[in-house]
Order: sequence, then structure tokens, then C-alpha cells
Amino acid sequence: MRKLVTVFLLTATLALSGCGYNTFQTQDEQVTASWSEVINQYQRRADLVPNLVSTVKGYASHEKEVLEAVTIARSKVGGIQATPELVNDEKAFAKFQAAQGELTSALSRLLVVSENYPQLKADANFRDLQAQLEGTENRITVARNRYIKSVQDYNVTVRSFPSNLTAMMFSYKAKPNFSVENEKAISSAPKVEFN
Repeated sequence: MRKLVTVFLLTATLALSGCGYNTFQTQDEQVTASWSEVINQYQRRADLVPNLVSTVKGYASHEKEVLEAVTIARSKVGGIQATPELVNDEKAFAKFQAAQGELTSALSRLLVVSENYPQLKADANFRDLQAQLEGTENRITVARNRYIKSVQDYNVTVRSFPSNLTAMMFSYKAKPNFSVENEKAISSAPKVEFN
């Protein structure tokens, strides 16, 4: 009887140690921390936008359409509640990603417009804001890459045996990841023509 209890306890200990529950906890926390860094960098960018818009407005007041597009895109970004739970909701995550994409596009158009105004490009405030924005975009890229890696590790654990049994038991689901918005457009090489 004693041998049977010992064998049962040993089997139960080995089964529980290999179930992956603690791995899920560790990886879920890593995903949450990585997501917080992504949000932090996006917020930094959103905070730079009003200063950039007001600086450009002083020089390019007749570029009203571009300035409004940036302001509208920023308000859409601000209207999305970016919580850690967002990474568990694919639709909300896609909506967040789309809003950030709109802001990125609007900021790109704003910087293109600024090329038409030599006085604006020479303005120290504008140059400083543009440098901060470029640095923030780089930080966003790094934060997104860390998040992508964290989600990849988590999702592999969710799908791998025997941890997938633990995932099913505790309702752990794969988390959504960043994706390319227009995959077909970037899959073909751009045409380069010299006139």
C-alpha cells in the first residue's frame, strides 16, 4: 500500500511539474509587460502630435486638410481604451491597430507637406519635434518587436503538447499579434524609374 501511495505521489508530482501552468503565468506576464511598453510608446507619439500640428499650423495654415487628418487620427487613437485585456480580444486589437495605422499615415502626410515649407524645416522647434517623432517611431518598432516575440512564445506554449492540455483546462487562448495591413501591396517590389 505504501509503495502504491509513493508511486501515485511521484506520478502526480511529475505530471504537475510538466503541465506548463507556471510557464503560462510567466509568459502571460511577459506579454502584458511588452504590451504596456507598446502602449507607452504610442502614448508618447500621441503626446507629440499636438505640438507638431501647432508648429506646422503656424507655417502651413492653408494645409488645413492634412492638419485635420492628423487631429482626427489622434482623437481616434485616444478614443480606444488601451488596456492589458485588449490583447485578448482580436476585434478590439484590430481596431486599435487600425487607429494607430491611421495616425502613422496622417503623420507621414504631415511630414511630406512640411517639405514644401523651407522656413518650417529651418524652425528649431519643428526639427526638434521631428527628431523626437522619429525616435519615438523607432521605439515603437522595438516595443512592437518585443511584444511580437512575447506573443509568439506564449502562443507556441498554448499550442504545444502537453501544455496545450493545460491551456484547454484553464481556457488559455492564443493571443492576437500585430499584422501587416496590406500584405499584397508590400509583397511586390516598387517600380523605380529615372526620367
